Amino acid sequence: MTPTEFDAWLADPDRRPQLMGVLNVTPDSFSDGGDLHDLDDVVRRAREMVARGALVLDIGGESTRPGAVPVSAAEQIARVVPAVEALRSMGAILSVDTTDADVARAALDAGATMLNDISAGRHDSRMFTLAAERQVPIALMHMQGEPRTMQHEPRYDDVVTEVRDFLTGRAAAALTAGVARHRVLVDVGIGFGKTIEHNLLLLKHHARIAELGYATLLGTSRKGFIGKLTGVDRPADRVMGTAATIAWGAANGANLLRVHDVEAMRQTLAVVEAIRRA
Repeated sequence: MTPTEFDAWLADPDRRPQLMGVLNVTPDSFSDGGDLHDLDDVVRRAREMVARGALVLDIGGESTRPGAVPVSAAEQIARVVPAVEALRSMGAILSVDTTDADVARAALDAGATMLNDISAGRHDSRMFTLAAERQVPIALMHMQGEPRTMQHEPRYDDVVTEVRDFLTGRAAAALTAGVARHRVLVDVGIGFGKTIEHNLLLLKHHARIAELGYATLLGTSRKGFIGKLTGVDRPADRVMGTAATIAWGAANGANLLRVHDVEAMRQTLAVVEAIRRA
């Protein structure tokens, strides 16, 4: 899919759910950190994901797992830009997972065509201006706190309403900065400053987020709450639990599903979509 076709997909209110493959070029991500040792590994993994059905590849140069420490913009650029350059002819939409506008700009210059900001523009307000100038989609995620502290007793009075209100406000800020409405994606931020109960409530009521009218991004893949619910300790073994969340999310308004196990989730989406359109 070309960036123009992706833009049309975002603008389509009946957009069919699609997969975003996770491509971490980090040594310390919670599930796959350190798996990709060089550019050959990155290209091989990316090619596998695209062949198995990933429409978007989300390239991250900074771990955002609970307890993670920040990585400088220079280090993120050194990790991300070579990967983007190596993948820009892959035929996928390349997204850069960063909260820093300097990293985002360098990635866009190298060939990326989407931004994924887990801070929703709070870390660096230039992200909105950059997205507007380059006319690229930007995903805005809810997070209570920051990765280093976000799982230290997160609290909400009404998690669904509070997350919905937060995303409404951050999307409005992006629109004010000049980002086209259809290029704004919102993400409830599963596992980012949430307990298991918070995560479950956000999934149960995900349709309330979809009702905002923005495209939605959902990332549940291999996350800790799935392990606690199923008793599966190793993240890479949480495929079945992840598939359940992907099926539920797709049936409740999730448009872009961020996953590690692309083939299994492709099969999951195929069945959900067949049921939906029957």
